[in-house]
Amino acid sequence: MSDEAYQQEVITTVPNSSMAVVSLVAGILGLTFFPLLGSLVAIITGIMGRREVQESQGTLAGGGMATAGLVMGVIGISLSALCLCVFGVTFGSIFCVALSQGDLLILPGLYGLLF
Repeated sequence: MSDEAYQQEVITTVPNSSMAVVSLVAGILGLTFFPLLGSLVAIITGIMGRREVQESQGTLAGGGMATAGLVMGVIGISLSALCLCVFGVTFGSIFCVALSQGDLLILPGLYGLLF
C-alpha cells in the first residue's frame, strides 16, 4: 500500500470578517428590535467590513454579509424616516385642525393617547 492512499486532503477555510458579521447582525436587529441604532451600526460596520474584505486580498471572506448588512441598514433607516414622517404629518394635521377650530380641548386627549 502506498502513502498516497492514506493521505487526506486538507481543506482550508477562509475566516469571515468580524465587521461583516457585525453588520449582518446589526442589519437584522435594525429591521426588528432596534430600528435606528441597529441600522446605523449596520451601515457603518458594513462599509468597514467591505473595505476590510477588499484590502485583505483573499485572506478574509464575508463581502456578501457586509453588503447584506449595509443594504438592511439603509432599508431600516428609510423605513424609520418614513414612519417618523407619517407620524409627524398625522399628529401635526390633528393639531392644526384643533387650533383652527379653537378646540384645544382635544389636545389633552391626544397627550393621554400618546403617553
